[in-house]
Amino acid sequence: MTDLRPVWWCQDWLVDKVMSRLVWIALALAGRRVFRWFVNRPQVIFSSLPGQLFGGSFLNAAGFQLATMDKRRENSNQLFGENVSPDELLRDISTSLLASLPRADQRKKGVEYVRGLLEVPGRKSIRNIASLIGGRATDQSLHHFISESTWDWSPVRHALARYLVPRLPVEAWVVQDTVIRKAGQHSVGVDRRFVPAEGRVLNAQQAIGVWAASGCRSSPVDWGLHLPPTWIGDRSLRSRASIPDSTEVETLSDRAVRLCLGLASEWGMPVRPVVLDASSLNLPMLFDRLGRKGIPLLARVDQSVPLLVSDPALTGHRGSAGMPAGDVIRAASGTRQPVQWREFGRCGGVRSGLISSVAVRLAPGRTGRVRAGGGRRLALIGLAGAGQQNEPQLWLTNLTSHQPTSLLTLFPLLDRVRDDYREVAMNVGIEDYVGRSFDGWHRHMTLASAAHAIAVLTGPGQVWNGRAGRAEPGT
Repeated sequence: MTDLRPVWWCQDWLVDKVMSRLVWIALALAGRRVFRWFVNRPQVIFSSLPGQLFGGSFLNAAGFQLATMDKRRENSNQLFGENVSPDELLRDISTSLLASLPRADQRKKGVEYVRGLLEVPGRKSIRNIASLIGGRATDQSLHHFISESTWDWSPVRHALARYLVPRLPVEAWVVQDTVIRKAGQHSVGVDRRFVPAEGRVLNAQQAIGVWAASGCRSSPVDWGLHLPPTWIGDRSLRSRASIPDSTEVETLSDRAVRLCLGLASEWGMPVRPVVLDASSLNLPMLFDRLGRKGIPLLARVDQSVPLLVSDPALTGHRGSAGMPAGDVIRAASGTRQPVQWREFGRCGGVRSGLISSVAVRLAPGRTGRVRAGGGRRLALIGLAGAGQQNEPQLWLTNLTSHQPTSLLTLFPLLDRVRDDYREVAMNVGIEDYVGRSFDGWHRHMTLASAAHAIAVLTGPGQVWNGRAGRAEPGT
């Protein structure tokens, strides 16, 4: 009988040889495709981990670590209080926030007021809150507690900020210019003001709020009320509203800087980037005063802001005096790169667009003198969504040592705060104080901020009240 083992061995050898060659060819083709994708890929910035930004730490331009982000939770969209009842969270946060109030009856009234802001339907006036709690006598005591008492609101706000830092967790401090419409002339600080967003003059108060913000929610922690010169210079108005003697005329930018510096220097809060819209603020002063304290700043600017180009990639434009920011970004169109990022929120999806960055400095003023902050090296970032290449968002930042894509998680925070103001803050009565007292306004805003924090930490499944629409403007 013929021995077929050599033939079978040859067949097995041939099959193994062919199969191994096919495997190597398949691996080579796959590796080539992976390599080509890696080289030409759009940069993807996902923010499911809040600590992903800057590798988990915030750095200043010199590379010094300013603060470490919280990495304890793998899903930043999971609300802190999803498994906590509203009453339990109210007790917890009230105990933490109101500990500075010297008397037990004051702490009790504070809890009652916060509960009223959360539960009273419609307008959150002191009278409506009192009707929920106990009638006319309660009305008088609550009015005294808010407008005429002596308890200090600053420690309560400090405690609120300290409470929120690990629970949101806080990725940035967002500064928001807030206009509160009023029907009459008696509320503290009310004046006729031109409001650019409305394009007309309104009878309103104007405030600056500092918000602790993460991608999925935000909450206010500090407030400043802008008092126009008519209120500062009129002794009768000052006396009627009990405005402190130390209060002087200041701009919105002055107040915004004081609030931001107070977070770090007076409250000892961890340093986070300050995010704001600079359209109505003094941009050079902001970068100068915050930059000197090592505070990162990310400011949304319009296309007309004059800048000096200092980027080697744009040699033809370097030294151009007062080149508008929009023209700077258009000149850098050749440096744009594709990018994808995930929008925040429960319905957030992945968006794609183009991003570019140019090294710039602030241009001198009209007199030719270098303005405050004008010598600082900054980065102008343009971000355009798909189909919006000619209308990019423009951002100016002193975070020049970081790739612009690492800042993508901060850009949507202005919209996050705007939406939370409309959907939560107004629903807990942030605009409903109608008293004449300067201190009363601050105490109301403080407790309304606490109510806002409870509402966002409780979770989407819990509804505190069913206020529909906007309350009528107060007096």
